[in-house]
Amino acid sequence: MSTPLKILVPVKRVIDYAIKPRVNSARTAIETANVKHSMNPFDELSIEAAVRLREASDPSSKRKSPTPTPTVSDILALSAGPAKCVDVLRTAMAMGADRAIHVDVGGEKGGGEGGAEGEQGELEPLGVAKLLKKVVEAEDRNFVILGKQSIDDDSNQTGQMLAGLLGWPQATQASEIEFEEKGDGWMCKVTKEVDGGVETVKAPLPMVVTTDLRLNEPRYASLPNIMKAKKKKLEKKTLGDYGVDGSRRLRVVKVEEPPPRKGGGKVEDVDGMISKLKELGAI
Repeated sequence: MSTPLKILVPVKRVIDYAIKPRVNSARTAIETANVKHSMNPFDELSIEAAVRLREASDPSSKRKSPTPTPTVSDILALSAGPAKCVDVLRTAMAMGADRAIHVDVGGEKGGGEGGAEGEQGELEPLGVAKLLKKVVEAEDRNFVILGKQSIDDDSNQTGQMLAGLLGWPQATQASEIEFEEKGDGWMCKVTKEVDGGVETVKAPLPMVVTTDLRLNEPRYASLPNIMKAKKKKLEKKTLGDYGVDGSRRLRVVKVEEPPPRKGGGKVEDVDGMISKLKELGAI
């Protein structure tokens, strides 16, 4: 009998995607005080993907897959950051995660992607990957699915670093995730968009997958599920509990807003456009 999936989904609290970021007065970071925060959109896709995998193997679900699909025994959401990260973990559980772990690193300022933020122990992608490796080992996970990047630092590094630290295969920027039986185990088939079309990769479990925007459309957390999420288990941990050093290797020297865009001009015809382009040195 094949081993069921034990899924880890890291989630991060970031400035809401609809908010225009502002540089702080010291020009050292983005201003986060009194700014609306929400779950990183790529992490919402990951939670939705994990929940759909469980539904695909559930005979009573409307999303039951017609092809063999591994059963999901547990979906664990994790976030590292200040106390307010609990909000995104509750959202993750309302969407379908079974339980959650909050690793408190203090602070309010956004940090590394992959479910980590904090001013005191602001985690960089490598620090996050090291933390996730410890969680994978402690919680006996065999499938990690996380957003390809967080929308605040756009590093797009954590998933790849985690796979390297674990020695697991990886598939990045997934737009479709499927499973195929192979002997007494499972092969994960991931499709992703590339410049020339689409690319499909296969690898056996355990595996790390990062998600892209075309993977799915995340569900809204309904009020009944939000109430149920309050009763689900949420553990409090620290970096010390996992033996992880959160020291930073990089220092932000300066943050500046991009210069305002100049207005465009109008030309009467094609000849005028060509003349203008020659003036600008474009042709």
